[in-house]
Amino acid sequence: MTSNTAASPSGACDTLIRNALVIDGSGADPYAADVAVQGGRIVAIADAGALAHWQAASVVNATGRVLSPGFIDVHTHDDTNVIRTPEMFPKLSQGVTTVVVGNCGISAAPVSLKGDPPDPMNLLGKAGDFHYPSFASYVAAVDAAQPAINVAALVGHTALRNNHMDRLDRAATEAEIAGMRSQLREALEHGALGLSTGLAYGNAINAPTEEVLALAEPLAEFGGLYATHLRSEFADILDAMEEAFRIGKHSRVPVVISHLKCAGVENWGRSAEVLRALELAGRHQHVGCDCYPYTASSSTLDLKQVTADYDIQLTWSEPHPEQGGKMLKQIAAEWGVDLHAAAARLMPAGAVYHCMSDDDVNRILSHPASVVGSDGLPNDPLPHPRLWGAFPRVLGYYSREQKLFSLATAVHKMTGLSAQRFGLHERGLVREGYHADLLLFDAQTVRDAASFTDPMQPAHGIESVWVNGALAYRGDEKKATGARAGRFLARTVQKTSA
Repeated sequence: MTSNTAASPSGACDTLIRNALVIDGSGADPYAADVAVQGGRIVAIADAGALAHWQAASVVNATGRVLSPGFIDVHTHDDTNVIRTPEMFPKLSQGVTTVVVGNCGISAAPVSLKGDPPDPMNLLGKAGDFHYPSFASYVAAVDAAQPAINVAALVGHTALRNNHMDRLDRAATEAEIAGMRSQLREALEHGALGLSTGLAYGNAINAPTEEVLALAEPLAEFGGLYATHLRSEFADILDAMEEAFRIGKHSRVPVVISHLKCAGVENWGRSAEVLRALELAGRHQHVGCDCYPYTASSSTLDLKQVTADYDIQLTWSEPHPEQGGKMLKQIAAEWGVDLHAAAARLMPAGAVYHCMSDDDVNRILSHPASVVGSDGLPNDPLPHPRLWGAFPRVLGYYSREQKLFSLATAVHKMTGLSAQRFGLHERGLVREGYHADLLLFDAQTVRDAASFTDPMQPAHGIESVWVNGALAYRGDEKKATGARAGRFLARTVQKTSA
């Protein structure tokens, strides 16, 4: 709906976007409108043409274009990159205005390393990239870096284990859990969104459910949430989901299942069963999931996931960097060894696993409980194309070409629903009074350009991106403007009594 601002014959603003087709992020039908931005916020929304007499430092003719909220990437590993590379071009160029970091149990803060970062914390950078022994120090570093996009953060369970345990192949003691809880509370006091786990990884898989139950107990007091890379995304996925729901019930907080998928050929076709379990849990507690719009995953190279059932592409290798970009089966053939022997020789390394089916991805992506997260790995030399293309791919391939859902639904899954689920106050919607994180795109041409062989390509059809009212990206030139108006976004749910 447009506002009553149309009754005002004139006004002044920083930016006036005229004659846009507004998709406001709520899931509602599009409407034609003028939108005025002043001081970093949306100050007026009126029928198209109604703000024609307003004075503005910048006037944008948006005829034939869609104006939506900027995308919220709820699943990223940009923890150190928002500080080291604050321009954040891979995200900005696809319309992302906010990232949520600290997923999969790994976060840049609070972290005190004893040597090299343990797997998979090495996805976030080298040892020298971890400078944040407290969550407060990380917040201060983000604010000092002034990234081009907004940053909100979870705290990683594996990061906390690293800080308090001499080795990670066992359960934590009561004393170690107490130390982890203390650091988690400090983070929550400084605006962390909640706790994340990556229970499938070798440095967390030996943490029993009881360890996570105890650690998660402070979350409800601060209005936090629990996000989890499940203990299994393969045959045991239903048991892993039940564990996640149990942790959410015990801690009395919402559960977000990270990058929900049915991984492995033997698991293909189970998405209906998996989503039914999510729906059943949702009758009694707040649950949801994020997913990315691809049939391939990406992480560190894991011997447990090495198989001949699907293609595995190497993205990096410390001992053999020259093998990056090749398929594991090709490397094994060249070396005259089997797949597992080749993988062991390549490690530590990263890989793309083509382990999902289209039908399962379609079903999960279109489910009302799902929001979109890229899960991109910005430090990979040859990253999965989701780092540069996830959000335009939802608009172009899945909505426009495959007609999996309407454009309004696609935008809702990447904006309003995401902001609601992660407690990002006054963001994710085109509303008067809301922060002006905005995106102008061409619905007919928007699409991802990044591919598995050429992944670092900006999307097509993204025309302008504003972050907190500042124009940050010009699509006609495929260049950032240099404006860096992002900020750290603290959790806005009010602290409650335990």
